[in-house]
Amino acid sequence: MAVISKICLTGAANGTGVKVVQTGTAGTTVHTSVAGTTSFHEIWLWACNTNTAPVTLTLEWGSADVDDNIKVDINPNETLLVSPGLVLQNGLIVKAFASVANKVNIFGYAHLLDYS
Repeated sequence: MAVISKICLTGAANGTGVKVVQTGTAGTTVHTSVAGTTSFHEIWLWACNTNTAPVTLTLEWGSADVDDNIKVDINPNETLLVSPGLVLQNGLIVKAFASVANKVNIFGYAHLLDYS
């Protein structure tokens, strides 16, 4: 039977938001997934644009390979769900960069799904 635990993003201090500082690859670290292949992190992320103009956010999902990127445009003062429980494991990292530095904050959590 699986054990499920809710955890803070590793890139955030005490559950606060992660400010996206980077404007290109490699992005700001948002979360590092659980090591190994018997467990998963189900990752939930919301991105908030505090800019007065639209910003493009790119999530590097586990690698810097552009085929693994998730790209979304966020309007001013808008918050969007950008990861609806997507899974990652084996210590892979979610990183983020935006078209404008310091204007997008990412909030969220991960569920640790442990099948060991």
